[in-house]
Amino acid sequence: MDKPLKNPPTYVINSVDHALRIATMLQMEGELTVSEVADRLGVARSTAHRLLTMLVYRDFAVQDDRRRYRAGPVLELAAHSPSAASRLRTTALPYMRRLAGVLDESIHLAVRTADTVRFIAGAECAQSLRVTSREGMVFPAHRTTAGLLLLAELTDEDLAAVYPAERYADRPADRPDLARLRTELALVRRNGFVLNQDRSERGVTALGVPLRAPGGEALAGLSVSMPSGRYEPHRLPSLVDALSRAALAIAADLTPGTL
Repeated sequence: MDKPLKNPPTYVINSVDHALRIATMLQMEGELTVSEVADRLGVARSTAHRLLTMLVYRDFAVQDDRRRYRAGPVLELAAHSPSAASRLRTTALPYMRRLAGVLDESIHLAVRTADTVRFIAGAECAQSLRVTSREGMVFPAHRTTAGLLLLAELTDEDLAAVYPAERYADRPADRPDLARLRTELALVRRNGFVLNQDRSERGVTALGVPLRAPGGEALAGLSVSMPSGRYEPHRLPSLVDALSRAALAIAADLTPGTL
């Protein structure tokens, strides 16, 4: 069984975590106000202002004459060259926030690059015990909901190219068993969704569906995440249906040239 990954540290330094999340938001979204940052983090405006001031001091952010913050010199490459992922994120976020409110669980969007996935958007629910946003985090693709969804789109030859033995020569334990992985991916293709229980992170259950471009290409994985103790198997069909409807709505809202 795959080992759990990236469990929150025992002693969380909230100020550091908040600063890193702000940097990710600036890098991927563009301009933000103090109020917008405070709302997203769930902190007071004074706290958000102090965090932004430190990011400005360290050149991770700059403030313009409208008192809005954007990515600074350290992040300016992404700020001046919005990626396809950031444009997808902008389209998806409103739908993700609505879905988080309807399901009362956290929603995530992730894309694949080679053998990893990166979470490009997160919408947290209002419950006190919840899965927090994974925005900006990177995980091995074969251990995540979105990663399995997107790997399932590959042919056997393409899958082998993603996991060549030589890439893992100095870390063979990190390379998945391809025969076992192919069996898993066949099940994903048959079901059209992935149920991930404690595979990526201990105590977390995630359920995901592919988000497809109008032409059918799988662009990302859209998932709902919750504490494993709150997952109820009888909700599986309704959760898959809600995710699928949201994925279709996002796809329909993708404008030409978004990706």
